[in-house]
Amino acid sequence: MFPLPMFTPEQVARVCENLEETGDIERLGRFLWSLPAAVPGSSGEALNRHESVMRARALVAFHTGNFEALYQILQSHRFTRESHAKLQDLWLDAHYREAERLRGRPLGPVEKYRIRKKFPLPRTIWDGEQKTHCFKVSFPRVYITSIF
Repeated sequence: MFPLPMFTPEQVARVCENLEETGDIERLGRFLWSLPAAVPGSSGEALNRHESVMRARALVAFHTGNFEALYQILQSHRFTRESHAKLQDLWLDAHYREAERLRGRPLGPVEKYRIRKKFPLPRTIWDGEQKTHCFKVSFPRVYITSIF
């Protein structure tokens, strides 16, 4: 057996980014599995400080259906604003999939709304800005002028 080459945390982060961009989740999972464990003071602990590595771990947890690990990662590591949208989608989709599995059927819009309210986004992947899904309804000018 050949000894594994030692990668710097920056090199590992770059590999994670590349595999994430290509969408090769299975290979990304195998790569993450081959990394050293995150024992305090080890090189594995230094890897957990890299956002790319933590984002990759969250992505693999989502795709393998390990939602508890996904939630733990998203709640325990503060991510930059650039990653928020993708991680918010993972958070919500994981909760939707869990609910669909329990109910045995796809969720409707009202059920998804209730899940979003029941499981708000953690502060680590949300900047506090509210999203609104309300749209302006433009009435025909004839209708408005006939009322007044």
